[in-house]
Amino acid sequence: MSQVLDTPKAPAAAPVPGPSPAARAARRKTVLHWIAVHSLGVAAALFFVLPFVFVLLTSLMSDQQALTRDLTPDTWQWGNYVRVFETPGFLTWWRNTLLYAGLGTVLTVLSSIPVAYALARFRFRGSRLALMLVISMMMLPPQVVIIPMYLFWAKQLDLSGTLWPLIIPMAFGDAFSIFLLRQFLLTIPNEYLDAARVDGCGELRTLVRIVLPMAKPGIAAVALFQFFAAWNDYFGPQIYASENPAAWTLSYGLESFKGAHHTDWNLTMAATVLVMAPVILVFFFAQKAFVEGVTLTGVKG
Repeated sequence: MSQVLDTPKAPAAAPVPGPSPAARAARRKTVLHWIAVHSLGVAAALFFVLPFVFVLLTSLMSDQQALTRDLTPDTWQWGNYVRVFETPGFLTWWRNTLLYAGLGTVLTVLSSIPVAYALARFRFRGSRLALMLVISMMMLPPQVVIIPMYLFWAKQLDLSGTLWPLIIPMAFGDAFSIFLLRQFLLTIPNEYLDAARVDGCGELRTLVRIVLPMAKPGIAAVALFQFFAAWNDYFGPQIYASENPAAWTLSYGLESFKGAHHTDWNLTMAATVLVMAPVILVFFFAQKAFVEGVTLTGVKG
């Protein structure tokens, strides 16, 4: 008689417990936080991008369609940009703006670095007073001194109708640039400077060989700030160069696109795009150094 062997049955697997209510609530909170943060980011991005999109689309419209309810051009008027370049004096305004912004930036950086280095690394009688004077100059509105400065440059030196009254002062430093560079130089460890002095480097050689290579992000941030300020400056050219169209800059020359009885808004917007494009491109390619330079300033007081 055959025997039937009963094989033992495997015990049933225990049910896997689902996530607890606390875990589900934490996950739901994380998802909602992610949605909220990214929604705010998208809204902020649209807030800054939509005006530029409006200017770009308007620049490609006809004169009759510009500033109407239409959101997109019926026909894309790329010739508006050609007409802007054919405007008498536009290329001259470009050249003047490049001279003002480029030369002014170089002079500001070269003159601000030694002062910032002295305020950051030297301890001398009156150093704190000198720093307070620099900070005070940052708080002084330019409109306060514009009348005596204009009388000096226009009446004494006869430089009205040119951009030199705006460029020459940059060779003597800028309060904001000095302060920003000083804050960045404070983040450089003293050990590097002490090692250079032990090797026989003087202060000038230490500045050039040790400090400047380590301060590139701060210098880049200062240069970008100064370049943007000069490129977009309207007040200065209006005061000193308004009487001479050959010395106008782009920011002031845009005013000429507005007539007394009619304004070609499509051409005005096209000129605005051409003025903004270089600044956007410069910031796009230099944003890493710019953000790093601004972030590292103020680490030490």
